[in-house]
This record gives sequence, structure tokens and C-alpha cells, in this order.
Amino acid sequence: MTNGRRQSMKKTVRTVMLLIAAVMCFAACGKKSGQDASKQAEERNADNELPVIKPTAEPEITPTAEPSGQPDVTPTEEGNGNKENKEGTMGAAKVLYQGHGSVRFTTAEGKTIYVDPFMGDGYDVPADLILITHGHYDHTQTQLITTKNPDCRTITFTEALSGGTHQTFDLGYVKVEAVEAGYNKNHDVKQCVGYILTFSDGVKVYVSGDTSTTKDMETFAAKKLDYAFFCCDGVYNMNMEEAIACAKLVGAKHSIPYHMVPANENGFDQSVAEQFDVPGRIILKPGEELVLE
Repeated sequence: MTNGRRQSMKKTVRTVMLLIAAVMCFAACGKKSGQDASKQAEERNADNELPVIKPTAEPEITPTAEPSGQPDVTPTEEGNGNKENKEGTMGAAKVLYQGHGSVRFTTAEGKTIYVDPFMGDGYDVPADLILITHGHYDHTQTQLITTKNPDCRTITFTEALSGGTHQTFDLGYVKVEAVEAGYNKNHDVKQCVGYILTFSDGVKVYVSGDTSTTKDMETFAAKKLDYAFFCCDGVYNMNMEEAIACAKLVGAKHSIPYHMVPANENGFDQSVAEQFDVPGRIILKPGEELVLE
């Protein structure tokens, strides 16, 4: 190989090496430039980054029953003497002892009956029937009954003794039988009555009113009464000994003392009530309610 040819080859190799170096340098610079641009973009994004909003849990909503369109009040049928609720079974009447000689009945049909309103609480329930045994002030405070239903009826001793005869009133949800009361210097038998209530399920309750022993009481055992209220104050009416004798004569399944002291704060005395020693005795305190079964 000639000397000139060798020099030409060396020159070519140097040129190729220079080209390779230039390419490598260009690639490295491009890569660095790309990295710098990417880093700058990230930095810009970081500066303008929106805050992260974490999703909140959906509120829990308790499903509610769709309204049925039916009233909550158990439907009743008036006047057939055999009331059934929507399940086809009878409920039971209840009595609330309000104090002194005042009692309130609630029938299985939801009717409210007040007897001798005077003392205690529970007069806010609309009345369907008001019964008055006689005209003394501690039995006649009907203004305490705040609401009366449109067909509310009041039966006093005057209606109960119409024509001089004890009357019976059949109202469908209850039958009211007026009976004798009185026979003492404070209570004339011609101006006083007691009541026997027979509810639609057949339960019978005697409310004596103010009285001493009556002739009618001799016939009550045959009526097979379930409950009987007896006055026993011993001041204006029969005393405890006579009330016990009357309870045994009447023979109700359960006997309850009431009107046991002259009208005072609540007309009740536990020690007096406990003296009413008869079979099937029930002592009700003012404000207590009893299911009549």
C-alpha cells in the first residue's frame, strides 16, 4: 500500500470518529434537554396542582314504610252489641279510678264514659256518655270534661228515675241500668241512683253512688256481676262494716272500695281501703287503671 493511500484511510477514520462523537454528543444533549423539560413541566404542574377532594360517604337513609292509607284507629261497628276490632277479636273495657266517687270507663269500642266527675285527672278524653248518680256538688262537675263528642249523652238521676221508675238505656256499646241508691238521711232514694253497666263483651260493673244498703242489692247476686264499687265513708253514707255486708250480699267477682272518706285532696285513704276485707277485693288508687276481664 502506498503512503498516500494510508494517509487517506487515516483521514477517513478520523472523520468517521468525529461524526460518531458528534452524534453521541447531540443525543446526550437532547436527552438532558428532554429531562430538564420534563422536570420543569412537573414543577409547573406541582405549583398549579388542584387540591385533592376525597369523596364523602353518602348519608344513610332509613327506609320508611309507605303509608297504607288506613287509619290507626281500630274501626268499630256501632249498635250491634258485638264489636270486633280489625283482627276479628274483641278488646276489653277499662276503668280509671280518678278519686273520691269519680270513675272513667273506656269501652272496647273506644267510647269514654264518665261517672260522677269531680276529682282527679283524666278528663281530657272526649266524652261519649256522662252518668250522674245524684245532685251533690262532689258528683256533678261536668265542666271538668274538656271535650264532648257530638253525640255525647248525659244521663242524670232525673232521666234515670223518669216517671218514678228506674230506667235502662241500651246504647249499643254499653247497657246502663239505673238501680236504687240512698236510704240514708243525706240521700233520698227518690233522687239518687246507682248504675249497672253491661259492656258489649258481657262484663258487668256496679257503681253504687252514694248509698246505704238498698232493697235492690238482694237481687244483684243473680246478675252475676264481675265488678262492684262500694262507697264506705261512714259519714254521709254507710260505714265500712255495712259496705262489707253489702259486698257479700251482692256477691260480685271483684269488689272495689271508693268514696271512702269525705271529699279531700284525692278522696282516697289506703288504711281505710285495706279495711274493706271481702273476697276478690281490688284496691285502686287514684290514677290507676284496671282492665275489666
